[in-house]
Amino acid sequence: MDRKLCSFKVLPVSVAAALLLLLPLNISAQEQSETVKYTPDFRFRDGIYLNFDQVKANRPIPKAKILTSADYNDKDFFDKVFAADKIYFYDELGVRQEVKKEDIWGFARNGVVYVIIQGNFNRITFIGNICHFVADVTTYDNRYNYYSPYGYYDPYYYSPYGYYGGYYPYGIYSPYAYRPYSTARNEIRQYIIDFETGKIVDFTIENVKLFIMKDPEIYEEYVKLPRKKQKELMFVYVRKFNEKNPLYLPR
Repeated sequence: MDRKLCSFKVLPVSVAAALLLLLPLNISAQEQSETVKYTPDFRFRDGIYLNFDQVKANRPIPKAKILTSADYNDKDFFDKVFAADKIYFYDELGVRQEVKKEDIWGFARNGVVYVIIQGNFNRITFIGNICHFVADVTTYDNRYNYYSPYGYYDPYYYSPYGYYGGYYPYGIYSPYAYRPYSTARNEIRQYIIDFETGKIVDFTIENVKLFIMKDPEIYEEYVKLPRKKQKELMFVYVRKFNEKNPLYLPR
């Protein structure tokens, strides 16, 4: 019985070498394109985020590329890094870079993401296509204060001395008796994040409507509720949106 001989075409060495060089790159690209559905067990890669795109790609600046005297295995590693006003690191090309702490987006530690608000880092406790977190922020109340020795507005107080000097025995009631002042106070504020754009906004009824508008069915159901119910069920509808529209992230 005749046997057919198979002939093989031998590639030039240069072409074969080029194909071998391309193989790892293709595998790497495939690995980076693989995504998994987010669950509470998902762990983000530890490191510093310069922007939200790095959060979406799960590609922070790893601890190994951060220039610091802190031990990489120290549980307080990031606290020590952020104790300085600037952070130094090596970029993808191995070039030394620096960034102000106030200019970074946040960081991930032990698989958990933190975002910076007013110079403080806040844990993102609820993650999905709509994220939710709370932050301790400082707010300022600007108003005009009637000049009184008590340092606050006293409608029953008047001074016989004008703002620019002079004595008025019956007191003075004029615009010059008022001084602008600002009071600061700390309060807990809630925020939501659009994971598609990275936009951070206050957790309000209007912003919830804006974010869930991408799902017409859930949006229509929510806007038909009475205003009081909309306020009560804000978080419920954020959760419903995330359950129907799951988030997928790179490993």
